[in-house]
Amino acid sequence: MGEKTRKNVYDAFVGEAKAHHRLLAFARKAEEEGYPQIAKLFRAVAMAEGVHAERHLRLMGEAVVQSTEANLQSSFERESTVNRVTYPEFIREAEEEGESLAAMTFGQARDVEERHAGLYRQALRAMLREETHDYYVCPVCGFIAEREAPDECPICGAKRERFVQITGSSS
Repeated sequence: MGEKTRKNVYDAFVGEAKAHHRLLAFARKAEEEGYPQIAKLFRAVAMAEGVHAERHLRLMGEAVVQSTEANLQSSFERESTVNRVTYPEFIREAEEEGESLAAMTFGQARDVEERHAGLYRQALRAMLREETHDYYVCPVCGFIAEREAPDECPICGAKRERFVQITGSSS
């Protein structure tokens, strides 16, 4: 792929991924305000933007789906790198620029990424047992708990009621 096209594909991916998440946030707000039809529209467009993002990711060679074991291993390695290398650098730079809020959110994300890596490592070890349980995601910082939500998020302090339960499969 040519240099300009590679940059454009990357920029398109970033734009589509941002749109996907922004539209999901808009859908939640529309639901809160009592506009379920508009929320559905936002979710539908968000899904379409997610399709676009995934296609661009494939073009970049980053969405290669392999065996579940290989996908877990790859995910573990990526989370570990982000946790140990990327976020510490982001934190250092934010602190140098006096951006304490950014440093705090980067620090929380780093801590959560460490948890994600641990969950992937655990899943790799437990694959053959076919154990099933639900996960609970903190909507504030992204911390994931297994089996039940904690009374309070260990990263950001969000209360148990805020956690989102992840069950079964989604399409």
